Amino acid sequence: MDITGVAKPYKLGDQNTSDIIVRLRNVEGRPELFYSHSTILINKSKFFADQLSCRNPGSCIEIHCSKTNYDYHVNLLRLLYLPSDSLLDSLDSVKSALGTLQVAVILDCEEIKKVCIQYLEAVPWKDKEEEEILIVVSKLGPIAMPIIARIQPVDLRATKNVFVSAVRFATSIGEPCPMFSDDLKISAQEQVEYMLAEDGDTPLVTADAEVKSVVKMGLSQICSSFEKELSSLLSETDLTSETAEDKIMQNLSDIEWICNILPKMDLMKEFVSSWVEMSGKILGVVEDTKLDSFMWGLKIKVIEVTGKVLEAVGYGNVILPAPCRVKLLKTWLPYIRKMKPLLEAKSIEEADFPHKMDEDLCENIEGAMVQLVLALPSNDQADILAGWMKNNDEQVKYPDLSEAFEVWCYRTKSAKRRLLEGGLDGGVENATTTTTTTISL
Repeated sequence: MDITGVAKPYKLGDQNTSDIIVRLRNVEGRPELFYSHSTILINKSKFFADQLSCRNPGSCIEIHCSKTNYDYHVNLLRLLYLPSDSLLDSLDSVKSALGTLQVAVILDCEEIKKVCIQYLEAVPWKDKEEEEILIVVSKLGPIAMPIIARIQPVDLRATKNVFVSAVRFATSIGEPCPMFSDDLKISAQEQVEYMLAEDGDTPLVTADAEVKSVVKMGLSQICSSFEKELSSLLSETDLTSETAEDKIMQNLSDIEWICNILPKMDLMKEFVSSWVEMSGKILGVVEDTKLDSFMWGLKIKVIEVTGKVLEAVGYGNVILPAPCRVKLLKTWLPYIRKMKPLLEAKSIEEADFPHKMDEDLCENIEGAMVQLVLALPSNDQADILAGWMKNNDEQVKYPDLSEAFEVWCYRTKSAKRRLLEGGLDGGVENATTTTTTTISL
């Protein structure tokens, strides 16, 4: 480092003018002598000032260093000889500044500490440097806290404002987004999910009325966009074009994303209710003869989204009245039963056919449907099970509702006795007769 432009006619290492020697010795015992000047050392370091208060001129101050901080001790000695207005410009890396700062704290060099902190607070950090800075700051204490101002927690209101803005962007609320909006929207969606990861502040944000209101607006916007694209799909002149499918798939991708965040805010019921209402329109489009040989990605994606809805309702995370649950099952059960063998047949015909109902999806839907059936009034159970068994053997294989059928049989056979034992005999005879008649095949 060039140190010629100093305030005094002193130069580190100048034996002719030196009146004190600083000897650095590392863990390997390697010594190095630095011919120094007591005036500089006393003015710039309280450590050296204390050491020199009881030493004679020409004496030696020995400092033991580790292998890792030896070079930083050398750098600090050089910095002591620089004028104040040159210190900041002399720092050239996060690693060097961080190492020098630690030595400056040990040797109590106030000016150099401040310059290192100022440098580290202002320059960009790489990920590994950030982790190292956090470790060092935790050891140095309050003096180094300004360095990490950029990563300290913000107050709840600031967090909420950022979250609300991210949700608005992620759900395209408001004016159309500028160029590169798709990439930015995806990034916003990822960050919203990250901000909802479990920590101490998450419940405070998700419970806020304004936040919930904005998320509901976003859900409404996404569902509205999906319905609009869905309604215009059949009027497309070229259904085989990637553009036609890409638009609707992007809407479904947004729906899938919001399905991931709604349960964390206790808002999944809002979406489930909307999906139940839209189901008829959705199936009216995807089952249209125009799409018999196209849009397989759309068909499998609506099944995946429906699977999330079935799970939410089937396992009691979303509470709906029995008529809504019946409508949900009766709407989607026939379609899913029809699509699974069709998709399997396509996979056999085309080895690279990408659209399949994988094992996890099949199991999740089947489990949810069993739970849904078992929670319905017995007459509705009978109606659904009867329809399930009237189809041909191939279709009966999926979904397998035999568990629900076995439980229904047990309940039906023992219903009268169990209700009478419980003192609930009113209407038992009629209910049992009606149920048994409904299931007859």
